[in-house]
Amino acid sequence: MTNDTIVATATAPGRAGVAVTRVSGTRARDVITALCGRLPEARKATRFLFRDPGTGDVLDDGLVLWFPGPASFTGEDTAEFQGHGGKAVTDALLQTIRRMDGVRIAEPGEFSRRAFLNGKLDLTRVEGLADLIQAETDAQRRQALQQMDGALARLYDSWREELVRRLAWMEAHIDFPDEDIPPDLDRSARNGLEELAQTIDAYLSDNRRGERIRDGIQIAVIGRPNAGKSSLVNALAQREAAIVSDQAGTTRDIIEIHLDLGGFPVTIADTAGLRSSNEDIEAEGIRRARVRASTADLKIAVFDLTEWPELDEETLSLVDSSTLIVLNKSDVATPYPDRMLTISGSGAHSLLLSTRSGEGMTELLSTLTAMVAERLNAGAHAPPALTRQRHRDALEDCRDSLLRAIHAPMLELMAEDVRLAARALGRITGRVEVDDLLDVIFSDFCIGK
Repeated sequence: MTNDTIVATATAPGRAGVAVTRVSGTRARDVITALCGRLPEARKATRFLFRDPGTGDVLDDGLVLWFPGPASFTGEDTAEFQGHGGKAVTDALLQTIRRMDGVRIAEPGEFSRRAFLNGKLDLTRVEGLADLIQAETDAQRRQALQQMDGALARLYDSWREELVRRLAWMEAHIDFPDEDIPPDLDRSARNGLEELAQTIDAYLSDNRRGERIRDGIQIAVIGRPNAGKSSLVNALAQREAAIVSDQAGTTRDIIEIHLDLGGFPVTIADTAGLRSSNEDIEAEGIRRARVRASTADLKIAVFDLTEWPELDEETLSLVDSSTLIVLNKSDVATPYPDRMLTISGSGAHSLLLSTRSGEGMTELLSTLTAMVAERLNAGAHAPPALTRQRHRDALEDCRDSLLRAIHAPMLELMAEDVRLAARALGRITGRVEVDDLLDVIFSDFCIGK
């Protein structure tokens, strides 16, 4: 990291009542003095006229906050200028500051990167901050806040500290075999490592709950042509997201909509109608529909109730316990309520619906929300959710190293595998071997954060 002082607008571009411009680095004090004439009291908002130091022209009238390092977000001297949010005002302030010696525009995520390098944040907290900025649903917000508060770091650090403590005893026994070391060290160490390996393995078997909350649960809408799939998707989206036509085969490719269901992020995919087709483009759409159905977290299988009891066998073959069965066109068909729950032996939910009249939509949304919540809620006492693939990769490396250590024929080999397991955990929080990760992690941030 250089000694440059960095500046950026921390608020989103466009018109607003207030815009925040942030400065961090050794020259932050000089920037405040140049624009305002003096330093305000630390950590107290003070009103100033912001003046161009070259011309004396007034740039804006606003508030300044002064955070002397290391008691700041980045750990460096930091200033925040809170002015009016017009584009001309923010541009004038930003350009005036960047023209000062030793000051440059910040790169994406550079404020957070400096906070990490100065020990203010570990990498899991940095990622939690990024997730909080991008959160669109309540579940995403809660998960991001928990991670930003250090829940993941505390869990991973507790495992790492246990390994470091055991490693210290092993190395003491290796280096000083004549000292008073407990004779059952080998057996107790193997038992402890096996218990931790089982704990990590159980933690990894979470059905990717945290990653699904971050990225959204995937729901595929499947069924034969003209069953009402696109009409259902439009009803869920409350807009014309998909083309609706009486002509079979209208939907050729997958159309996605994004919803907030009970605070959980959901992506619903309208797929091509399932049938045999000799037309190349439609056949490719049908192939993609089957692939999406096989990889989706949940499925909505739409059937045309006017065809009861002769229902589409190809769609029925894709029904399982993660499927919500929708019997559409209930407004023009004779329902058979005593048969609704026996349409499949898979235990799938089923309900009546009319996309034309809206009958059954409330029940559908309620049932779908419950199915999503069942997959993503882990209970109040569950450990913080694993949220990224890089965490999963490191934890798998840790578990594998522990399994090797448990079966190591010599204490020296056991100690080496325990060291590798501890290093794998350290990579998650940023304690070891993270230089190659930093550019990737911080490049996802917006400028000014």
